[in-house]
Amino acid sequence: MALKCGIVGLPNVGKSTLFNCLSNAKAQAANFPFCTIEPNVGTITVPDERLNELAELVNPERIMPTTIEIVDIAGLVKGASKGEGLGNKFLGNIRECDAIIHVLRCFDDGNVVHVDGSVDPVRDKEVIDMELQLKDLDTLEKRIEKVRKQAQVGEKEAKKVFDIYEKYRIHLETGKSARSAPIDEKEREIVGDLFLLTDKPVLYVCNVDEASAVNGNEYVELVKTAVADEDAEVLVLGVGIEADIASLDTFDERKMFLDDLGLDEAGVSKMIRSAYDLLKLQTYFTAGEKEVRAWTIEEGTKAPQAAAVIHTDFEKGFIRAEVIGYDDYLTFKSEAAVRDAGKLKIEGKEYVVHDGDVMHFRFNV
Repeated sequence: MALKCGIVGLPNVGKSTLFNCLSNAKAQAANFPFCTIEPNVGTITVPDERLNELAELVNPERIMPTTIEIVDIAGLVKGASKGEGLGNKFLGNIRECDAIIHVLRCFDDGNVVHVDGSVDPVRDKEVIDMELQLKDLDTLEKRIEKVRKQAQVGEKEAKKVFDIYEKYRIHLETGKSARSAPIDEKEREIVGDLFLLTDKPVLYVCNVDEASAVNGNEYVELVKTAVADEDAEVLVLGVGIEADIASLDTFDERKMFLDDLGLDEAGVSKMIRSAYDLLKLQTYFTAGEKEVRAWTIEEGTKAPQAAAVIHTDFEKGFIRAEVIGYDDYLTFKSEAAVRDAGKLKIEGKEYVVHDGDVMHFRFNV
């Protein structure tokens, strides 16, 4: 899958440190605005315990997890929509992403400079929201001008498009993002080439200090209240803690560190899974002696298109899919036992793949 999440936020909120925890790419972080100029792209392994459980049963030669792309986008500032602070470049980088991970500073530390002089995550969120909304309004105004005359003379399709553009414009002018606009799925399809920045799904990551890593703090509660009408997840994560965890060499060391803090797993693992869900992705598996592997598909993908993720020839010559539910595989311990129990399903071209399906494709090219 070529889908990717972009990490955004004001300068010095912990974006690049978080990115470094997520991937092997090491951005040169510095304690001043615009420390990241070009976006850094990392391919991130998606943690999935199901893959390990299947591997224990199959005992393959290798295990291959699925991945997503994470992009560390330089810190936005006021005026970005008008080109301030390399704004046009930053906004262009956001446009190329499919979803947004918005990092908010929710900790006090006099040694870390805040670009606006004080810690206020709701204000920080609004600064970025406003810049993205202004850019979207600029996009809409140009589009509206293109279809206005056609709509005025009664062209039905142009009138439909014009009305949807106006809905978005009015909503954005109230200071709200396009993702919460009263637009139904049919209308979204009609203006599918609009690609508004604030229409992208978003995950809010509250970067907290060590003391707040388990239960959050007042800043986190303010963020939750501010985003209550956005249908967006708020994740609490201590970026400094994650950097310490990432520096440890062994699984046992990391587990001991987490236990001491009262955490059940690293925050970045939760964040990666949340980003995966945000992109509306799901996983199916193939399991054999040579390899147990996770494959990424979009929700609602049918069997032939799922097969194409492995190789395009699988879709072209698709005959059928042999499907085992993940729970059935764990219950019966092997493909042969599942088959003997009558739990292996034979599915055709219209089968919609379920998250966790273990699949084998039959094809002829």
